[in-house]
Amino acid sequence: MDAYFDMLSEEISLSPYTGREVSSVYFGGGTPSLADPLKIRGILDQLRKEFRILADAEITIEMNPGTVSREKLRIYRESGINRLSVGLQSCSDEMLKKLGRIHTFRDFSDTFWMAREEGFENISLDLISGLPGETPEIFRDSLEKAIAFAPEHISVYSLIIEENTPFYALYGPSGKKRGELPDEETERGISHLADRVLEASGYEKYEISNYAKCGYESRHNLGYWTGVPYLGFGAAAASYVGGRRFRNAMDDDYLSLPYEECEVLEKEDLMAEMMILGLRLTKGVSLSSFQKRFGKDLMEVYGPVVEKYRSLGALALSGDRLFLTDYGMDAANVVMADFL
Repeated sequence: MDAYFDMLSEEISLSPYTGREVSSVYFGGGTPSLADPLKIRGILDQLRKEFRILADAEITIEMNPGTVSREKLRIYRESGINRLSVGLQSCSDEMLKKLGRIHTFRDFSDTFWMAREEGFENISLDLISGLPGETPEIFRDSLEKAIAFAPEHISVYSLIIEENTPFYALYGPSGKKRGELPDEETERGISHLADRVLEASGYEKYEISNYAKCGYESRHNLGYWTGVPYLGFGAAAASYVGGRRFRNAMDDDYLSLPYEECEVLEKEDLMAEMMILGLRLTKGVSLSSFQKRFGKDLMEVYGPVVEKYRSLGALALSGDRLFLTDYGMDAANVVMADFL
């Protein structure tokens, strides 16, 4: 871990983009809360020296229940971290066990209230839907228990099973437990249930998978979806700046290796990306912003695609904004693919 943080520090010091203004800092997964909190503080101190981090910047760290102590949380606060993203995943111990998580619901509860006692006023919880054996009733119970903690932000992600994982062997296309996964109709019902329950509890859906109390939308994630440049430091970290996207190698000694990916995005790529990412947001894409950015009318470029999905009831146009309808949210991947 010491060697990794040394390499991370060196990468930051060598960045050609130092001196730029920064509105958000995000320590993402793996599980950064496993690291020595003094290492995290050291990286933040270095970032402040190398970049112009705004006084009101959103500074987030991802953490799993049971991986932090009161001392860790105190050091986070003293370091300037003002937002926690907690990987709760489920309030059902049975579901957590199926996921292979190391924590229980009680562990999460202890961690959450300890964070509140240490002064954290912006906490986001991650939940996963569509788990093996999960019914709408089990999910609703989990969701209502999470809401009872009154976090400022809740993300609800559908389970995605990646190849070359233990989960894939069990629940992939030929897995012996494939039948335990909820079918498509059940998953869609769970998604609609999340919308209804969270809205009734004061959370606004602002993106396909994200809900927030007023003023607590994730500034960091909004940046991704609206084309704000970002720099990624660390193994496999991705960056997008100056019309270029590049990704570090996924290796312990990544700094000595060439980029794993590096591409210059052409105008057509950037237009398609604005549509795909922008349509993730419930407010959709601004036609005037598209015109200002690319010097082209959105309907001239994508008129046939837009009209196709408007006629199917998946897209709606209101004033300056084009956005997915509730039906369109269910078919978002299909709709977005047509803008490529």
